[in-house]
Amino acid sequence: MSKLKKNIDSKIVKSINKNVRSSTRKLKPILKSVVGKKVGEAIRNLSFSDKRISNDIKKTISSAVANAENNYQYDIDKLIIKEAYCGKQVVMKRFRARAKGRAAEIMKPYSNVTIILSEKNKQTESHGAKS
Repeated sequence: MSKLKKNIDSKIVKSINKNVRSSTRKLKPILKSVVGKKVGEAIRNLSFSDKRISNDIKKTISSAVANAENNYQYDIDKLIIKEAYCGKQVVMKRFRARAKGRAAEIMKPYSNVTIILSEKNKQTESHGAKS
């Protein structure tokens, strides 16, 4: 029954960046640090990150914000990052010459980055009575 009663009026704002030149292993820690934060705070944190791939993630978040503003007329200040995940794409295979006529394999993985935004509604939090 619960699967049938989904909120149809809640619009998902999504941005997908395909063929990001990085492995999912390097992307996951950055994406985990961004989930649950406000969009402005996440972009600020990524701009000061020393990881090379953080610029691509920042562009993907900016694209999702533009989608939310233009397609659904959401307020930018209320947007939070609901989900952020990555998946595997193709792997470019290269070879490097080694000693005695051998070859070493070089894998160059690509990934997909997906950012899902939602608008934060002010709710009264009731976690129980304070003692």
